Amino acid sequence: MGAGAEHQPTCESPAAAAGKRTLVFTYGTLKRGFSNHALLQDLFLTGDAAFVGAAATASPLPLVCGPYRVPFLLNLPGSVGCHRVKGELYSVTARGLARLDELEGVSRGHYERLPVEVMLAEDGAEQLVEGEAVAYYAHRGYAAEMWARSGRRGHAEYSPAVAAGYVRRVDRPQNLTFLEQIQVFVSSQS
Repeated sequence: MGAGAEHQPTCESPAAAAGKRTLVFTYGTLKRGFSNHALLQDLFLTGDAAFVGAAATASPLPLVCGPYRVPFLLNLPGSVGCHRVKGELYSVTARGLARLDELEGVSRGHYERLPVEVMLAEDGAEQLVEGEAVAYYAHRGYAAEMWARSGRRGHAEYSPAVAAGYVRRVDRPQNLTFLEQIQVFVSSQS
């Protein structure tokens, strides 16, 4: 180290930290054309999100629908019956990430934000995304039950056909929490 190096700050300035972005892989209702994409559109307007491109998970993962056709990516790599999941990649600021965490119920145990390897589709080819991306996975507290309830068959994409029958949050019964709705779903017969 050169002279004075020990006096260099080790943390980033607030401006540098504010400029940090996280790559977020979306696979369900946050995608274009689906009900929760309006949140990303709001984040575009404030500069807190930008579309990066069409993407897919680098490895097969289970994508299933739970109660009310809500999509869940399951952190169960290597499961038989799953696919590389197609979705969209966004670059999001810390403020935008906090809003996504709120929507996804991270603090309430609905979903958990975890790393995911994704391939970006560019000019008809795929390229592994450099750096870490994250996705909102079904919480580990119920993921295995959700996979069993789905018959251990996943979807390659949350398409309009797969989403048919989706019920918006405001139109669901309000007498049960989302976790209670999940518990009822996973304990019911298919």
